[in-house]
Amino acid sequence: MHWGLIPHWAKDRKIGYRMINAVGETLTDKPSYRTPFKKRRCLIPASGFYEWKVVGEKVKQPYYIRISGREVFSFAGLWEHWEGDGGIYSCTIITTEANDTARSIHNRMPAILDPKDYDLWLNPSAPQDALQSLLVPYTAHPMETYPVSNAVNTPKNDDPRLTEPLH
Repeated sequence: MHWGLIPHWAKDRKIGYRMINAVGETLTDKPSYRTPFKKRRCLIPASGFYEWKVVGEKVKQPYYIRISGREVFSFAGLWEHWEGDGGIYSCTIITTEANDTARSIHNRMPAILDPKDYDLWLNPSAPQDALQSLLVPYTAHPMETYPVSNAVNTPKNDDPRLTEPLH
């Protein structure tokens, strides 16, 4: 899937560049997310995520954040199919307020789902209030953070070493 939701009604795929994250608290208010929240929810597997902490006036230090002792978990996500350019499937990660661990770096974080809630999240007839209740700061297991190389700032860099702690 293309990261960055492209609504089915979009005239240009470039809108997806601005829609890589969806604010969980406003999903039902935004036309771009309203229908996918009702009908096209997905799980986005991850081993961790990056956030940038402002240090000094102009410096942003990237950090890797992960769940301690867990190799893979899932973010709450939405997907869409856009008919342009021969058809593109796209997705977005839903965000929520940061938990205590992530808050020291950034005020938001991806909504991480507990595996016991996967079936509910993917159930097409689940009530929206039940789904909304899943989009909260993650607290089920301890998390860890550590600074990583600025190489993560360049999308062409795609290497497992990007998650290694900065020495």
